[in-house]
Amino acid sequence: MEKTWLKHYDPRVSAEIDADRYNSVVDIFEQSVKKFKDKEAFINMGHSMTFGELDTLSAQYAAYLQASGLKRGDAVAIMMPNLLQYPVAMFGILRAGMVVVNVNPLYTARELKHQLNDANVKAIVIVENFACTLEAVIGDTQVKEVFLTALGDMLPAPKRWVVNAVVKYVKKMVPSFNLSATTSFMSAVKKGQSLEYKRPNIENSDIAFLQYTGGTTGVSKGAMLTHRNMVANLEQVSGILETVIEEGKDFVVTALPLYHIFALLANCLMFVKYGCRNLLITNPRDMPAFVSELGKYPFTILPGVNTLFNGLLNTPGFDELDFSNFKFGLGGGMAVQRPVAEKWEKVTGTVLLEGYGLTECSPVVAVNPPQIEAYKGAIGMPVPSTDIKLLDDDGNPVGKGEPGEMWVKGPQVMKGYLNRPEATEDILKDGWLATGDIATVDDEGYFYIVDRKKDMILVSGFNVFPNEIEEVAAMHENIVEAAAVGVPHEVSGEVVKLFVVRNNDSLTEKDVIAHCRSELTGYKVPKQVVFKDDLPKTNVGKILRRELRD
Repeated sequence: MEKTWLKHYDPRVSAEIDADRYNSVVDIFEQSVKKFKDKEAFINMGHSMTFGELDTLSAQYAAYLQASGLKRGDAVAIMMPNLLQYPVAMFGILRAGMVVVNVNPLYTARELKHQLNDANVKAIVIVENFACTLEAVIGDTQVKEVFLTALGDMLPAPKRWVVNAVVKYVKKMVPSFNLSATTSFMSAVKKGQSLEYKRPNIENSDIAFLQYTGGTTGVSKGAMLTHRNMVANLEQVSGILETVIEEGKDFVVTALPLYHIFALLANCLMFVKYGCRNLLITNPRDMPAFVSELGKYPFTILPGVNTLFNGLLNTPGFDELDFSNFKFGLGGGMAVQRPVAEKWEKVTGTVLLEGYGLTECSPVVAVNPPQIEAYKGAIGMPVPSTDIKLLDDDGNPVGKGEPGEMWVKGPQVMKGYLNRPEATEDILKDGWLATGDIATVDDEGYFYIVDRKKDMILVSGFNVFPNEIEEVAAMHENIVEAAAVGVPHEVSGEVVKLFVVRNNDSLTEKDVIAHCRSELTGYKVPKQVVFKDDLPKTNVGKILRRELRD
């Protein structure tokens, strides 16, 4: 496909960004909603909202928050999937000078209680489907105001009534709950019409988001992401992607949840900045419905994770979609596997661009330049104004091609973990952030993730990286996905155990081992293979190796 929309970009020219170009995320938002006010901003369940409507509704909600007794700097949580209510609530909270605390709707009561208390959340916007979880813990938190909404609340009547009735009474997706003194989110927005919104003075050092991370490795910690962190990362990503994004014209698909830092920045904030249309997918796990939805729109950009791309490629009808407008898929959150990237290119006619980031970096650290002709297995080059160094276990720099832990420095690096000075000191040293990821760099300056430090398997003194084994396994035509972990062994310390989801029941353990043996050196070959119907994943689609190991 000829990239007529691609302007020249040279990643080797060190570019710097102005992290103080805007004072806050709100500055960028206000500029966009004014400039693109008549254009569609978000689409969900067949209904769209313009930038002008988003401006009005978010200002009304901000006015209500200000009048409710909440103060500038207070934490307000959002607990919902991708719905039109999400950007209204999020930008309303930010415009009120408050802090957004994104909450995974699938949290257990224990996880929710921890996050609400850790962040000292004063109010929460929640979809009624998850209200029973909140009911179980709200008495043990500081939450004073609960804004309730139903899935279809922002759709026009009669569609609103139909969607809400089906969800509640037909599909029975709303467990019964009893929460006293709740406020309807929609009525709060409506009441804001008669209230005055007073725009606060937001400093770039103010916290914009408390983004929780580390729940899969220990206690979940709140990364303090300031307005400057987020503005800087938007400017950094823009520095690379502005060669491919057409202001006011592109159409991005948001299947990843907006409460996750990747979708929050790469889908929501990025494309609000550029005045582009954004298709919100509420339930991407229903792949046939997702593919059907894609068939209705001239989408151009699709950020996702490897499991999402793999799922689409294995869903009937995806390969029959019209990709004539499609520019690229942007992979992050976990390693993109070569077999998935190569199949993606074959089906869509476009390269799957891989990037790398982490919550603590707002999140983007590196990305492949848009003009690459084929997937190369690299996470790309550092985004502008970002330094990366690779260190060995003794803190010494490693040579080209040698693996070392990746350390990152730049204006997107978080302020620290909320109320956790020791955890902050462990990861932040002199402005450098220790990622815990092992990487190499080639002569051209492309970085490659070898694996997570903590997931490394040690077989007879040799380092074995799960990503490599999983990628080899995925090359087999009868393997849908795989996850490798280390299990104790009395002779070699650890051996590799591989969990496999297959699409053909005739595939045996011997077949898998033989396939791996043809591609891997002896000590890397799995000694045990377990077949499963599916693999445990986070809500974003990252495979939870810890759960498999346990």
